[in-house]
Amino acid sequence: MDATPLLRSIPLFEGLSYEDLEALSGALEPRQFPAGAMIFSIGDTGSAMYIVESGELNIHLPGDASQRISLKDIARGEYFGELALFDEKPRSASVLATTDTVLLELQRKTLEDYLERRPRAAMAILRTMGERLRVTNTLLSARAAKNVDEEFDKNISWSDRLADSVATLNGSWAFILFLLLLSAVWFVANAAAVVGSPLDPYPFQFFNLALAILVSLQGPLIVMSQNRQSLKDRARADTDFKVNLKNEVNIETLLRELSEFRAEAKERDDRLERILRSIPERATAE
Repeated sequence: MDATPLLRSIPLFEGLSYEDLEALSGALEPRQFPAGAMIFSIGDTGSAMYIVESGELNIHLPGDASQRISLKDIARGEYFGELALFDEKPRSASVLATTDTVLLELQRKTLEDYLERRPRAAMAILRTMGERLRVTNTLLSARAAKNVDEEFDKNISWSDRLADSVATLNGSWAFILFLLLLSAVWFVANAAAVVGSPLDPYPFQFFNLALAILVSLQGPLIVMSQNRQSLKDRARADTDFKVNLKNEVNIETLLRELSEFRAEAKERDDRLERILRSIPERATAE
């Protein structure tokens, strides 16, 4: 199987030439996992990254059924565990196969041998890693919570403001009453009994034409406003997800540290209790 298209879709290797990608794809090892199998667990020593050829997986922080924190669901064409190619630190999360899955494994040693033969490819990978680190630093230094409406209003154009104003006006009783009043005045003013030579005699073709033009212009403006509102809703949902995820991770960290503190406090209490018990025994012996 040619894994070159999958490698080309991965940002880590986007700077490589087609020849480099083709050579690297030959070094990938397929791995099959049944549904429910753990690919690796948090704390395991990492030595490879994986590319999803087929199936679906879930990246999560482990815990009980009610405490497990799901970080991301991944499917074909996505990848995970890439940091293991550059360090020997433990895995920072667990990965579970939610369906029967086929993964393409790239070992650290394989990549090292490949880069020794193709040193120019190393610069392309390092350049991509540097760009991703800059993006990550920007995300980490920024607050997860933000005012979506303010962010949108900063970049809104005059045409967008016009579309919002039209949508707001059309959804009000003021517009309905104005249109009814204008229609009544126009009909009365152009009736034959009021003026001798009306500008727009019955059946008021000019007025109907003006209303048709008004309706044809209102429709696209309202749709433009609704589309932008949909973008705002998606941005709000994304912001809420980031805030909730950050809160869950922080809470999980606090619970872990609290558990460690309790274990340490219990150990100290036991040590102190043993010391206190040993004092009478020493006094009796003396």
